[in-house]
Amino acid sequence: MLDLGDKRIKLPEIKAQNKLPVVLSKEEVRRFIAIPKYLRHRLIIATLYGCGLRSYELCSLKISDVDFDRMTVFVKKQKGNTDRYVPLSKHLARGLKKYIDTEHPIEFLFNSQVTKDGNPQGITVTGIQWVIKENRTKIGTNKKITAHTFRHTYATHLLEDGLNIMAIKELLGHARIETTLIYLHVANTGSSAKFSPLDTLYNKCKRL
Repeated sequence: MLDLGDKRIKLPEIKAQNKLPVVLSKEEVRRFIAIPKYLRHRLIIATLYGCGLRSYELCSLKISDVDFDRMTVFVKKQKGNTDRYVPLSKHLARGLKKYIDTEHPIEFLFNSQVTKDGNPQGITVTGIQWVIKENRTKIGTNKKITAHTFRHTYATHLLEDGLNIMAIKELLGHARIETTLIYLHVANTGSSAKFSPLDTLYNKCKRL
């Protein structure tokens, strides 16, 4: 028998999670994006979800970070994370172009109402939280929705749409694959898609 010793391949473990993330359905995301009265607020939600951004990343996002030619968004590293590019949806691009042409934001993609020494500042985390709080009760769900919910939903929907876990790790800017593996617990993908046996029980029988 061949002695492999320490040469055995070890796969990363998916650690048990005490609390799984809240994830919205695609229909819930569509409703949430459509609900806000103002285009700016709709685009804040659409950018959080469409680019999988953390709140503070959205706060720091500048107009120059959005490349409409290459259809990418550049996310600068913060708090030990690495720089990354994420794809820009054509739907989001169309909305952002209209927003920039009509509202003329200065430097930051989403400006704060507060300036510092006369200089423009990006929207604050508190400002993003306000937009979500003002609209989350209007979409007909009892789920607890925060800004980070859209990042969780982004990752889960990508996984369910067939993107591999390593690509999702890069898009999220995770340093460790173990952090990304949590989405395997919540996504319904391929042969691992979850279902109730009650559905198959009545497949060939009279339904309830």
